[in-house]
Amino acid sequence: MLSITIKDIIDILLVAGIFYGTFRLLQRSGVMNLFWGILAFILVWFIVSYGFHLELTGAILDQIMSVGALALIVIFQNEIRAFIYRIGSKVAIPHFLRKNQQQEIYARAMDQIVMACRHMSEHKIGALIILKRRQDLHEFSDTGEQVDAVVSARMIENIFFKNSPLHDGAMFVSGNRILSAGCILPVSQTQDLPKHYGLRHRAALGITERTDAFAIVVSEETGEIAIASGETMRAVSVQELASEIIR
Repeated sequence: MLSITIKDIIDILLVAGIFYGTFRLLQRSGVMNLFWGILAFILVWFIVSYGFHLELTGAILDQIMSVGALALIVIFQNEIRAFIYRIGSKVAIPHFLRKNQQQEIYARAMDQIVMACRHMSEHKIGALIILKRRQDLHEFSDTGEQVDAVVSARMIENIFFKNSPLHDGAMFVSGNRILSAGCILPVSQTQDLPKHYGLRHRAALGITERTDAFAIVVSEETGEIAIASGETMRAVSVQELASEIIR
């Protein structure tokens, strides 16, 4: 008779957690095919070693598993380091202090974005800024040049300056960091946009239709600031922009 103990349940949960962590790691790295390949190999190894008890084949697969584990650690050392760092940061700082600190950092970054948008609006410098929320956006942010810099008004204005090689694409911001710039976005096919809205506005609406991102557009022709979220886009003042992105 099959009996399941508390120890077995804990064992199953730990294995599920390891697989989920591996899945998320490979998903962020854009190599999901590797995850399914690893999963298939583990299933074969488990069936051969513990199902049919094929000792020779099982011993060979055991060696491959050992070498493969080391190879994965070498290949994904940066992602693993970042993952462990995030765990350490969560343990080291009490939750309420960390949350308040993150809110202050985020608010300062949003102030810098508002300041940059005001300056670019006054000088009619076109811009397209995408604010990341919960959904992963690597599919789009990886199409441009990786920046990985702290958000600042001067940095944003330099990127969107007319002579900059990155000024035509979209900038991705996550928290208080600029992830990338010069990115290519899907274009919305909606017919409801006003005629004076250009390609930047359609690109902003295109990504917000597909994801939970928040988009800010500064028109190069009029200097108007517009925001997109979901399937809607509307023009806003600088003050309205500040209240919208701090939410």
